[in-house]
Order: sequence, then C-alpha cells, then structure tokens
Amino acid sequence: MANNDRCLFCRIANGEISARKVYEDDDVFAFEDINPQAPTHVLIIPRKHIASMDDLGDGDAAIIGTTLARAADIARTLHLNSDGYRLVVNTGEAAGQTVFHVHFHILGGRNMGWPPG
Repeated sequence: MANNDRCLFCRIANGEISARKVYEDDDVFAFEDINPQAPTHVLIIPRKHIASMDDLGDGDAAIIGTTLARAADIARTLHLNSDGYRLVVNTGEAAGQTVFHVHFHILGGRNMGWPPG
C-alpha cells in the first residue's frame, strides 16, 4: 500500500505530529502511547504504511519481521525482558484497532492478566 498522508501514525513517524520518541531507524518508529495501559506502553510501527495485518502481502514479511525484532530490542533496552512484557497487535475495530496503520503495543511494568480483553 502507498503511504497514506492522512494516517496519524505516518504523520508521527514523519515528524509532522510530535510524539515522545523511543526509537527510530529507516524502517521503524517507536513512541510512547498517549493513553498508556501499563507503566511502560510503547507503540512500534513500520514506516511503510500497511493498514492492518489483514492487508499484509508476501512482500511485507521482511518489514514485519524487522519491526518485531526492533520491538524485542526496545523491550530489552527498557529492561522489560527481566520481568516479562506483552507484545500486542489489534486487527480490526472489534479487536480494538483505532488507528489503521499496523502497530504493535509493547506493554510492561506490571503483571498482565489472562485472558486479555
């Protein structure tokens, strides 16, 4: 999919909207969630605009893999790996996706219950 100029997360990654940046490189951008659900709540996105997991194509495997690898790096940098953390992706409105740009939530700093919802 082409970059969506009106996408909130594309605009954040491009620096058009300010956010509390946690990490960035040429492929991914990570920032603090404005409505945190845990003491640490970071969103990590591929810079490539992909609306949802349902829109992934065969050519997107590398960028999603890179995004997940960066999520693990970020969790280690934030020292979440010692006690554990949750990595979440919501797909579709019924699952809680409110911004239609693939993104992963890194949640840590508290005990997580199950089931999550």
